[in-house]
Amino acid sequence: MYLDNLKRTGDFLTLTRQHEWHLEASQFELNNGTKVVVRDTGVIEFTPAKLGDKDIVLSSGIHGNETAPIEICAELIEKLIREELTAAHRVLFIFGNPASMNIEKRFVEENMNRLFSGSHSKGEGIVNEERKRAKKLEDYVRDFFTHVDGERVRCHYDLHTAIRGSKNEKFAVYPYLHGKPWKKSQLQFLGACGVNTVLMMQSPATTFSYFSSNEFGADAFTVELGQVQPFGQNDMVKFIDAKVTLEALISQNAIKYGEFNAGDYEVFNVHRTINRTQDDFTLAFADDVVNFESFNKGELLAKDGENHIFAEVDGEAIIFPNASVAIGQRAILTVLPMTIDERFV
Repeated sequence: MYLDNLKRTGDFLTLTRQHEWHLEASQFELNNGTKVVVRDTGVIEFTPAKLGDKDIVLSSGIHGNETAPIEICAELIEKLIREELTAAHRVLFIFGNPASMNIEKRFVEENMNRLFSGSHSKGEGIVNEERKRAKKLEDYVRDFFTHVDGERVRCHYDLHTAIRGSKNEKFAVYPYLHGKPWKKSQLQFLGACGVNTVLMMQSPATTFSYFSSNEFGADAFTVELGQVQPFGQNDMVKFIDAKVTLEALISQNAIKYGEFNAGDYEVFNVHRTINRTQDDFTLAFADDVVNFESFNKGELLAKDGENHIFAEVDGEAIIFPNASVAIGQRAILTVLPMTIDERFV
């Protein structure tokens, strides 16, 4: 049984990587009264003896080669199990795609972060392990957020690193809220993590963070903490702010922020999504062009078969460019700067 070793070492990441797609559920209790439940491989839940008002989901490894967030969460889990950190709130940790971690690739067969909000069952249906896994992760999050009655503060931070470098090293994606206001307090939380750049989505998505935001009203974000590196090669000094702030989120009843200052943040409005529709799709700029690089109106961004795609306005900046996505998926997101106004409360 794996529990003895887990309780002794707190090493949930190694256990997860040893069981790529499934692990028998089990549970135990820490000396401080915290209940620990292993739901599945890569899915572990902590419930303190004295329940705080937050339900927190921290996911990483939805893309297996994005290792820094995985290592951060692995350390947080180890500290909780070894009682070097005590949870004040319910916390669910998710390592999304262990099989892709083991092959050091973004995914095995299909991009998992395009499979949520039921997308795992559309088209050909649940035809691969990543689709099965996405459905299971939805179920675990649904059970977690709906398990406790009463007024609860729900949040889900889906932690990633980007393929390309970036003018703004750390940034977050705020899912489409269907007309609900954006929260200044969430910008402050992100700022405390060292993330001062936020993209405001303008349409539904199939990402993990949109699922939690739309289905359960959670404060949810896709958080990009830097650039992809192999396991063991991350400069963890760059993530101290994020790690300390996540520890505080888990262990403190509330995080106190100073007065909100709009000048502390760069906020962008998503201008458009450019999807790949043809086999012959190429980007018109070099592989070392970074996220947030801006283009002048009329500059060529990509070729999609016979269709040439140009920048529509001066200052149109690119995010997540990837010519290798599947046909029908997003190849480029473009953004424009915006101001923090009455839509933020």
